[in-house]
Amino acid sequence: MSDADVKRWRANYLDEINSAELYRRIAAVEDDERLSGVYARLADVEERHARFWAERFEQAGLPVPKRRIDWRTRTLGMLAKRFGAAFVVPTINAAEQADAGSYDLQPEAAGTALAADERSHARLLQAIAAGDSAGAGLEGPAIAKLEGRHKAASGNSLRAAVLGANDGLLSNFSLVMGVAGAKLDNTAILITGLAGLVAGAGSMAMGEWISVTNARELFTRQIAIEQSELEEHPEEEREELSLIYQAKGLEPSDADELAGRLLSSPEHALDTLAREELGVDPQELGGSAAVAAATSFVLFAIGAIVPIIPFIFLSGTAAILVSACCAAAALFGIGALITLVTGRGVLFSGGRQVLIGIAAAALTYGAGALVGGAVA
Repeated sequence: MSDADVKRWRANYLDEINSAELYRRIAAVEDDERLSGVYARLADVEERHARFWAERFEQAGLPVPKRRIDWRTRTLGMLAKRFGAAFVVPTINAAEQADAGSYDLQPEAAGTALAADERSHARLLQAIAAGDSAGAGLEGPAIAKLEGRHKAASGNSLRAAVLGANDGLLSNFSLVMGVAGAKLDNTAILITGLAGLVAGAGSMAMGEWISVTNARELFTRQIAIEQSELEEHPEEEREELSLIYQAKGLEPSDADELAGRLLSSPEHALDTLAREELGVDPQELGGSAAVAAATSFVLFAIGAIVPIIPFIFLSGTAAILVSACCAAAALFGIGALITLVTGRGVLFSGGRQVLIGIAAAALTYGAGALVGGAVA
């Protein structure tokens, strides 16, 4: 047994401990009792996996690592408690898909259920995140309820929020450094930075409003067409819905029965067809254009204000250096938050974010210096 083996065992043990804890926290805040039970069972399986690795340490005469809940698990648990389980399901699903084959080549897992369990978890989370009624084993309106909740979260609000703030920070940091490189005075830099903030945030908000509005109009038209087809050709729609469920893994007879039961209620039939065929929640239609626009404006502005603030209190080289330090710290923080989605290391993601931001700012600073010198 090598040091690399021990390190791998420790990583496996802590991963299982944190997975079990995260599923327990999600089960505690999940409103749907059936889903809560699913998450609780997943937690039990992950805890059993953790005991497997603890036994490996004991058999080797080594101390079992201390149970430690990492910051990612704590953060996702807090987000689930604040915004609901559906808010973090896409992030957890992405992690499960990435880890589905993590035990396939580990010799200790050979002949055990570890690898099969991980693949099963990946399939189950994929079904929940996609609102897969076949995997969830629900019927009638409950299918639509489950699908609607998780379809709405599939865009991953956390990821969108982080990237929105990142856009504002990176673009305005580069802009401010560009005019600072041209040797403009503090007033000019502040005006430029604030103009960049307002223009960028306004542009993002307007673009988001147009995008969501167009999507809502498209969804409305598609649902109207679906309703017309349902009224004029109900048998064809039943067959189409049956094929969808067969593609998800149901037996033809079960899919036919489920499709027939759903289409027995016109209201539920249209709702389910919209979700299954179009991927649209008829109640939401992609969300509110006004809310999307306001959210984009605020997130962009939060990021864009960071490199401007030092120029309010300082000037010259001191202001430039402090602005760069503030922006670098914010970039690192954003990179750390992105690890909630990607699962990469905090130092790696945060450091990469800082390097990219500093490189972009250095490029615009150099361009500003060249242009400023030429104009002067």
